[in-house]
Amino acid sequence: MTTPPAETPEAGDQPRGFPRDRFTVSLYGTFVVWGWLLYSFNPSVPLLAEDLDLTGAQAGLHGTAMAVGAIMSAAVTPRLVRALGRRTTLLLAGATLVLGVTLLVLAPALVWTLSGVALLAAGGNTSVSAAQAGLALHHGHRASAALTEANGVGSAIGLLGPLAVGVTVGIGWGWRPAVAVTALLMVVAMLMQSRLSVGGAMTPARAAGSDGSGPDGDVPRSAGWNLAGTCFLLTIVAAIAMENATTYWSTDLVIEQTGADAGISVATTAGLVAGMTVVRFIVGPLSLRVPPARILATSFVVAIAGWAVLWTATTPAVALVGLVIAGFGYGVQYPMSIALLLATADGATDAAQARATLGGGLAIGVAPFALGALADAVGTYQAFVIVPVVAAVGFVMAVIGGRALTRRVAVEADAVLG
Repeated sequence: MTTPPAETPEAGDQPRGFPRDRFTVSLYGTFVVWGWLLYSFNPSVPLLAEDLDLTGAQAGLHGTAMAVGAIMSAAVTPRLVRALGRRTTLLLAGATLVLGVTLLVLAPALVWTLSGVALLAAGGNTSVSAAQAGLALHHGHRASAALTEANGVGSAIGLLGPLAVGVTVGIGWGWRPAVAVTALLMVVAMLMQSRLSVGGAMTPARAAGSDGSGPDGDVPRSAGWNLAGTCFLLTIVAAIAMENATTYWSTDLVIEQTGADAGISVATTAGLVAGMTVVRFIVGPLSLRVPPARILATSFVVAIAGWAVLWTATTPAVALVGLVIAGFGYGVQYPMSIALLLATADGATDAAQARATLGGGLAIGVAPFALGALADAVGTYQAFVIVPVVAAVGFVMAVIGGRALTRRVAVEADAVLG
């Protein structure tokens, strides 16, 4: 059975809002943590490279370490949810992230920073994966709005991340104190989630040998392949590749093109996060009235427009405007793609989420490293041309996926009507 978020708004029966109950708010904590981590650490990578005297390609290996952690998460999350239950999985993932962040900020050399990033990525991706699947199960028809708002809450808090890095760098403390805040936020999120009751979308552990039946009995099963799901998986890959490449290397681009100092250049990344945050609170409710796939396709066009402004900027102010516009596009892409992918999962929610985590992990591993290596060869300015190319691919996949999903829903409706 197709998960309700895929239904077209024209049916006229779409709900206009969704409950922000204790379960929802507690799981939002995961997105707060992840948002702070991504948007404080990613723009700090060039500063880490300067601290440890790394090349661009070596710094890009932190994206590869992120990918390793994400791949580990994709492999184990469905099994952990099945064996331990969703709540225990969230708590175990949180503890892993705290350990990874601690190792990262105390690391004296590349091998230790890479190890810390891999560990925190494994914990963070597992936490986000378990939370997103839980929210999708909990909110049903309204999952597109709930997931978009959850990511919006994360990026809203994350908006402070690059600003915090800019401040700590400006006063001579470096980037590490700002990133260390992630561990404190995760402890708070774990306390909230530990008090949630097991049952329903907070999937209980299942006994060995269970057939996995129930509202989330898909955990041990494959979500299966279909055209719409494959297309939306590819839009997730495109979205994550673009976002991570931009947050990793826009600092260098701004320095190279505008001559701004490191503190100001890192702070401009807040423009990207601000755009992402604002648009998520707009398109969440909008997705209950306008086909989500149409919104998704439009977002890739907006991202290209923002890239064009950023790429041609010669002052930090114009670069900031470009990043805000790009954020309007980027902010839609991941949450809308994941909602659409889960809508094609035929009940296999955690399995489909694991597939998205795997694809996203590969994107994180390839995109920042590829852009860093290319920047070493031709400069950051020329290397940034890779971003609109990826956006164009995402646009095509969103269009094809949307059409395939419309046909899928129509066929299922005909089957129901008999």
